[in-house]
Amino acid sequence: MSEPPRGAPVTRGYTSPPPPGAGGPRPTFGAAPPLGRPRLSGWWRRVGATLLDGVIVWLGAALLLIALTAPFSIGYFADDPGLVSVVFGTLLAVVCVAVLSLLYAPLLMARTNGKTLGRMAMGIRVVRADRRPVTFWFAMVREVVVKTLLFGIVSSLTFGLAALLDALWPLWDEEHRALHDFVVNTRVVVD
Repeated sequence: MSEPPRGAPVTRGYTSPPPPGAGGPRPTFGAAPPLGRPRLSGWWRRVGATLLDGVIVWLGAALLLIALTAPFSIGYFADDPGLVSVVFGTLLAVVCVAVLSLLYAPLLMARTNGKTLGRMAMGIRVVRADRRPVTFWFAMVREVVVKTLLFGIVSSLTFGLAALLDALWPLWDEEHRALHDFVVNTRVVVD
């Protein structure tokens, strides 16, 4: 029996070459992605995750508002709803939305290393450029301090232009980063 050329796959018992992929490495399912450059998320996935997270926060705030006011017949659920009840209900609704908005993303991102329910549904996550885990305080800085407070204030001063630029920036950035990603040095990757 003749020796196969150097580098050719060894096939015993076959006279024809093996099919493509035969004898190669076996696929490993569920394994961690290889080190190197992760696959960056596109703009539409980010938009979808943001919209889903917004719906989740609003639904959660509505449930919290109902849980706080309905049992005590206050706010919108008062027996005799007057102006005071409506104003109180509106203020309580704003507080519920604010509390859930400020805590939702940081709590979930710290627990799931960069994911919220919307990001999970879209198959993406936030990662730090230095590959350290996303902690509660880091997520609080990214989501609340930078995205909400900093861009909220700057947007109010620029008539919404800063928020629009922040949302659209991933469309032309080579790493699909929004402006808030530049501030905290993060990327959004496909999970």
